[in-house]
Amino acid sequence: MSGTITSNVARVSGTIAATPGGLSWDTAVVTGSTVTVEAGNGYFINTTSNTCTVTLPSSAEAGDQIVFVDYARTWASYELILDSNGLNFQGNDDTYTVDYDTAGQSLNIVYSDSTKGWLPVSDDAVADVPTPPVTQKGIFAYGHVSGAVSMSNLVNSSGVIASDVTGVGTDGYGVRAATYGTDKAIFAYGQTGSEAVSKSNLVSNSGVIASDVSGVGTARYDLAAAGYGTDTAIFAYGYSSSNVSMSNLVNSSGVIASDVTGVGTARRDLGAARYGTDKAIFGYGITGSIVSLTNLVTNAGVVGSDVSGVGTARDGIRAASYGTGTAIFAYGKAASVTAVSNLVNSSGVLASDVSGVGTARESLAATGYGGDKAIFAYGNTGSNTAVSNLVNSSGVVASDVSGVGTARKHLGAAGFSTSA
Repeated sequence: MSGTITSNVARVSGTIAATPGGLSWDTAVVTGSTVTVEAGNGYFINTTSNTCTVTLPSSAEAGDQIVFVDYARTWASYELILDSNGLNFQGNDDTYTVDYDTAGQSLNIVYSDSTKGWLPVSDDAVADVPTPPVTQKGIFAYGHVSGAVSMSNLVNSSGVIASDVTGVGTDGYGVRAATYGTDKAIFAYGQTGSEAVSKSNLVSNSGVIASDVSGVGTARYDLAAAGYGTDTAIFAYGYSSSNVSMSNLVNSSGVIASDVTGVGTARRDLGAARYGTDKAIFGYGITGSIVSLTNLVTNAGVVGSDVSGVGTARDGIRAASYGTGTAIFAYGKAASVTAVSNLVNSSGVLASDVSGVGTARESLAATGYGGDKAIFAYGNTGSNTAVSNLVNSSGVVASDVSGVGTARKHLGAAGFSTSA
């Protein structure tokens, strides 16, 4: 134990709550599904992977105090449950369920007497979360020309695409990419032409693609990827020998984790983007028929169940973040290729169709750039193209910009670099 507070605890609101008898903090972060606690202590509760049931002391004296803190801002995904262990909690016996499920919450409880038992002194939540620095540049890489390629094209902070850079790593298409570590990117999965792969390639904050890293998780292609949290990413869905709904998380060092059993309808050739600054959304795709459903991802990387889609069902669609906490899905193929777009607000709600601007196409790629804007580029109109379309900070898609670089389809794109 360390870090004794001898007099008071500062609340989020600025009010100072009395701390009877001093408080010591248990420096070992609690990650298990159960823990038994002692009076006079503070605990960091990490529910990233599971709920946590806390067993309070079986006996207590007036003025005994315990404090709990949402270590990873994940109580909204996996809650904190209190077992009052024979004592009352706010006047109710321990047959009542006591849970706390607000992200960023801290809970300060004090024992009163046998009648009311444990009472919350405060249960404040920190509404403001750390906002990851925005990426200023982007990278498009890999794809299909007459076969798989590994070339890349950088995008500067003004949205200008540079000429081809000779690729690093195994040629691939159906590859996807996301930002991780706040200023780097990762390309992963795809197919070489003969088989699906699970290899990955990291991109430095200078836009340099590294050599292949042996993959983790099920080899597949035509999946989707997005950043979430402050510096992590997620790959999900895609096609292996059939459509899948599994996901793989990427930590802040760019390491891909093993498969997580999927939630939602298995599908491929969909889009994904960060929204709300720390969450992600996957949308559209093909299950055997094209769909417009979406799946939200929490800031802990947990994929939610299907949400009925809004707008024209299509596949070959892509998405990117723009503005502050907002995202856009655009292009794709319904009965034919389209340029229609759909905006996503900061709560993850998808808006209705906006008439398309620019060349209708599918199997393109998209990324954020310039801190609050986005760019869609490349794709297939019936033949490959290198045309691009910029999206301003209000989500308005601009007209075509003549393409730079090799025309191709089935590529990936992501933001990198927090320096313009």
